[in-house]
Amino acid sequence: MRTQFGALPYRVKDGKVEVLLITTRGSGRWILPKGWPMDGETPAGSAAKEAFEEAGVEGKLSHEVLGFYSYTKSHEGERLPCVVAVFPLKVRKQHKTFPEHGQRRRKWVSQKKAAQLVWEPELRRIIRGFDPSTVKRGL
Repeated sequence: MRTQFGALPYRVKDGKVEVLLITTRGSGRWILPKGWPMDGETPAGSAAKEAFEEAGVEGKLSHEVLGFYSYTKSHEGERLPCVVAVFPLKVRKQHKTFPEHGQRRRKWVSQKKAAQLVWEPELRRIIRGFDPSTVKRGL
């Protein structure tokens, strides 16, 4: 089992929570930005860096884990079981260009729509149950 860290990039627009989803580089399915642990970074810090690299967003990060979900990653012909810890990231800035720009699409959607678009049942529950008013601010 491998561990990854993911961000739930969100904003509140007209009183409603919106979530930023991105596509995978391979199949094009909708996911949250996520990646491997990074040397010298906290788990939440790694998630925030992935959010910038994969989705081009920065913002207020919380070190509070919203939940965990599992999936199987295909990597160099292998199937790796992974568990992802998800951290909330209130988006303050969205960049036009970013490291993986051109490799992924990104889209702001309602919480309900985000939960419908992702495949993993545990991730659906995390997105549906997310309440930004309960988030403790970190950085």
